[in-house]
Amino acid sequence: MNRKALVDFLDSLEEKGIPGCDMVVYHDHKPVFRHMAGFADEAKTRPITEDTTYWLYSATKLITCTAVMQLVEKGSIGLDDPVYEFLPEYKDLKVKKETCIEPAANTMTIRHLLTMQSGLNYDLGLPSVRRVLKETAGKATTREIIKALAEELLDFEPGTRYQYSLSHDVLGAVIEVVSGLRFGEYLKQNIFDPLGMKDTGFELTAVRKANMSEQFEYRPDTNTSVRMTSDNCYVLSDNFESGGAGLISTVDDYILYLDAMCNWGTSPGGYKILDAGYIDLMRRDQLHEVSKNDFRQLGKIGYSYGLGVRTLVDKERSHSRSPLGEFGWDGAAGAYALIDTDNHLAIFYAQHVRGCGYAYEKIHPTIRDLTYEMLGL
Repeated sequence: MNRKALVDFLDSLEEKGIPGCDMVVYHDHKPVFRHMAGFADEAKTRPITEDTTYWLYSATKLITCTAVMQLVEKGSIGLDDPVYEFLPEYKDLKVKKETCIEPAANTMTIRHLLTMQSGLNYDLGLPSVRRVLKETAGKATTREIIKALAEELLDFEPGTRYQYSLSHDVLGAVIEVVSGLRFGEYLKQNIFDPLGMKDTGFELTAVRKANMSEQFEYRPDTNTSVRMTSDNCYVLSDNFESGGAGLISTVDDYILYLDAMCNWGTSPGGYKILDAGYIDLMRRDQLHEVSKNDFRQLGKIGYSYGLGVRTLVDKERSHSRSPLGEFGWDGAAGAYALIDTDNHLAIFYAQHVRGCGYAYEKIHPTIRDLTYEMLGL
């Protein structure tokens, strides 16, 4: 196994404005590659280590959707159940039309939320959200914020379009209602603790804060990054556990989740996070042609969208070395997760740079293909 090409590429990223990065690969439940490069701070006094923590941003969505599928597997949720059966305020929704506002003709379902076809958007400054934050002095809970969100107009009829949105944050509230647990506690009991993910959660504890990489903003015109605030704008209050973007983790922790998923839901210790049939369902293309056209605007060539995950559907267009059905997602600061059940392969890459188009266009496909080349797959 020749690691050199992948190591050299990761080491070269500092020249492209990536202050620090970390990558790990698991194959058949075993770590086969790990490399850290650069620093966790602008002053270059804190090298990236195994303890470095990161905001996962949208890599949170994979875990949220896995939790939903656990409840589907148990029979507690049906994919085509109306959302209002769990969150009553989502019953009488209204849709923006070209010249008027009308009651929604389609009922929003759990599947619509999972597939980003709900009609919701990603506007964090919506009037209802601002109001509930003001009323609670910035302490609104997950349930309170998601309840307020139901007052907003949908951008389109549920099921008719794809639009990246707060859909998975709504799923966090659904999980709370169905499980009777706070969202983070459900994840802790059913995913994090059984998999040994001791450094993952929504709370910015003193230890996580001390170990967190500084956060940077990318400057594409100069291929540099400048330090920005360490806040996560998607964490709307101290009590809001964002199913779309709120988790904090380490590379060593997050790979444990990916490793279980790529081995058809089973951890090395035998814990079954999800039945193989439901993992296969997650990675199945869920989009009709109109929604596919919307999804293509994200630039993930050769991929479509399943139940909360990108899924590879066209190798000829993607030029990917990974097999059809490879799935995963990424995050706003550049994280990248790959799950390959055919080869029992998992990849996780982390950096802490916002607005870095270079990560999605160049880094992610390159590390994906170099990994397959390294392993001879």
